[in-house]
Amino acid sequence: MTFKGHGRRRLLGVSLGSLAGSALAGLAGCAKPREKGNPWTSALHLDASRQRVSGSEEALAAAIRRGADLRILTEFKNNEHIDTSSDSAELIEEVAEFAGTYLVEDRWVAGIMTLRQPISLPDGFGSRPSMSFFLYNQDGRQAIARPYLDGGEVTAEPGPSEPADHSSMPKYHQMDSWDQGTNAPSSNFIYDFDLFKYLVRDDWEEVLSHDAEGKVVSGSAEELGRQVADGKEVKVAVRGLCADLAGKDEESVDHEVFVKTGSCYYYTEQRLFMVGTHPLVRVKPGVPLTYRSRGWDFGWLMPRTDGYVARLLLNPYTLKFERSQGHYPIRWFVR
Repeated sequence: MTFKGHGRRRLLGVSLGSLAGSALAGLAGCAKPREKGNPWTSALHLDASRQRVSGSEEALAAAIRRGADLRILTEFKNNEHIDTSSDSAELIEEVAEFAGTYLVEDRWVAGIMTLRQPISLPDGFGSRPSMSFFLYNQDGRQAIARPYLDGGEVTAEPGPSEPADHSSMPKYHQMDSWDQGTNAPSSNFIYDFDLFKYLVRDDWEEVLSHDAEGKVVSGSAEELGRQVADGKEVKVAVRGLCADLAGKDEESVDHEVFVKTGSCYYYTEQRLFMVGTHPLVRVKPGVPLTYRSRGWDFGWLMPRTDGYVARLLLNPYTLKFERSQGHYPIRWFVR
């Protein structure tokens, strides 16, 4: 299968937007100053009612636009979130890595935990091997998609499901439920954490931007190859990667997906650079970002600087791999 990203749409604006985003973040002036020796700063801090305490949504979006890494700090009490039958109200702080980040409509940020196995605190792992693809939006709205990895029995077809009973956890507000009884249940919810702090590491440098056919907007593949040969790591931002998850009669929402890469290859005579990415989760783009039946999958990419992207994606309902390819505008970052 071949898919075409929204090739040239707003591409030049993205490059200029990176500069504008930097200025906007400076004007916002809301991010917490970086402590000496600590590369992480707070771009946005929300309280338990998800109201802004400090930072700004604009500062968070500007950092993600520049390729920043994202971690989110939340706080909760043991007997409100972990063990509701316990007498212990000990405060627990969680800092989670959101290795996959989205910038939707060049303004809305969401992050996904792409490497998480379910943890059963404080002793070990969950009862069934699976992936916990938690998704957090910039306004504190959350979601979970859970593809099981143990080949358990499937008892239902994908579709709307009855939300679970969370009466013992009054801070948990489930908004919907999808695909219960399949291998890939998901739901969208809000848990009233005591706080949400969106932490960014904003030290990536954009060295190449090109359209879906590889036409350079800024930078060069040669410079990218030189910097990687010096040991720098690479992150890519692929525009329109999830457009095919929209329905046939739906226009896809503009979006960029950011993911780090592993092995890098530079063909010195062809001046062609390519990488294998870390695993990522694809979600039908929207504001906010949400899970729905058949609206997400996960896998790996192999992007090249001519705009070509090979996709090795896992169907979460069948756990069967599907291969496809397309051409997309890509921005390349090094650190």
